[in-house]
Amino acid sequence: METKEKFMRRALAAAKRAAAKGEVPVGAVIVKDGEVVATGCNMKERKNCALYHAETVAIARACKKLGNWYLDGCEMYVTLEPCAMCAGALINSRLDKLYFGAYDPKGGCCGSICDLPSDRRFNHRLEVEGGILQEECGAVLTRFFRALREGKKC
Repeated sequence: METKEKFMRRALAAAKRAAAKGEVPVGAVIVKDGEVVATGCNMKERKNCALYHAETVAIARACKKLGNWYLDGCEMYVTLEPCAMCAGALINSRLDKLYFGAYDPKGGCCGSICDLPSDRRFNHRLEVEGGILQEECGAVLTRFFRALREGKKC
């Protein structure tokens, strides 16, 4: 199995754990030197706080484990294209690479990271690739996507 797919499957497992607890099924995994450093899943409903996105939970755990507030040399795998808030956290944490599965129909990081001027992206060194296991990630997010289309609270 290709490395990107292997780590995205770990993120999918975290997303399924979030779904089992009534959360939007998003999971994230942070990897350094081929080893998982931290995982996270949405915890907004359980924590009753909008800041507990899968990405920010994983970043906080990775920073604690590595003893740094920055994550140079790390890459993140996340099942859903990050939102604008998470895009800021990704840039500020100095991650090297971001791989995501499903594209966010509301508009996610592509509007806030991929469209940054190249000089700014270079300064942050964040490389972005979407569509990793896109169908599998999208399948886990089916109810979330339906709720968005129907204008329901997610």
